[in-house]
Amino acid sequence: MYRIAGLFTAFVMLASLAPASAEDKTITVFAAASMKNALDEIDAAYTAKSGIKFSVSYAASSVLAKQIEQGAPADVFVSADTDWMDYAASRKTINEASRVNLLGNSIVLIAPKDSKIDNVTIAQGFDLAKLAGDGRIATGDVKSVPVGKYAKAALEKLGAWQAAEPKFAMAESVRAALTLVARGEANLGIVYSTDAKVEPGVKIVGTFPADSHPAIIYPVAATTTAKQETNDYLAFLRTSAAKTILEKYGFKFLISPTT
Repeated sequence: MYRIAGLFTAFVMLASLAPASAEDKTITVFAAASMKNALDEIDAAYTAKSGIKFSVSYAASSVLAKQIEQGAPADVFVSADTDWMDYAASRKTINEASRVNLLGNSIVLIAPKDSKIDNVTIAQGFDLAKLAGDGRIATGDVKSVPVGKYAKAALEKLGAWQAAEPKFAMAESVRAALTLVARGEANLGIVYSTDAKVEPGVKIVGTFPADSHPAIIYPVAATTTAKQETNDYLAFLRTSAAKTILEKYGFKFLISPTT
């Protein structure tokens, strides 16, 4: 009788451990909002290959970096600029040896799909304020959200920022800015080209010259608390298979892919 009771107790203990074991096979990714569509597809491919599942939080890189600093349980951080990855490094929340500048992007001017605005030449002296008319211009918060920082830098260099600044609607992320334009709540928006391509409610009306703003770089790194499985996932992000997916969504692959 005691032996049966002991076996039963052991079985209950093992059963209670099963959910924890399954949980260990989940990688938690904190990624820039602009990565959502491409990274969702990459993660699905990796799950099919490895059986490992994902919990992904998408937001502005600034928000994510601060959440990780405050102890949020993340294994991977994907930032839309090097500044916020540098911030994480300075707080010693990422494993610097795992860091790689993985992707590039571009910023574009968008309008609602039924807008009369089209084919805007973005160059020195272009009048964004006049183009917006009485409407608003949406982008990420220029003080913290990477797309907003890139947008402000470009407009300052092109001489368009001062006049246009009062018309800006500062959004919490690039996807929030994209939504404002898609809903017609803003006449224009400045987002990444990759965002514009996945939103049928907008159209690209102009592309900012690459030399009008700092290079758009997406660094990726494991956090200092990352699970062991994270290393294999980061390796997968550098493969030709991942490159194919990322380039399909318009990202530029900045490294030589592995097989």
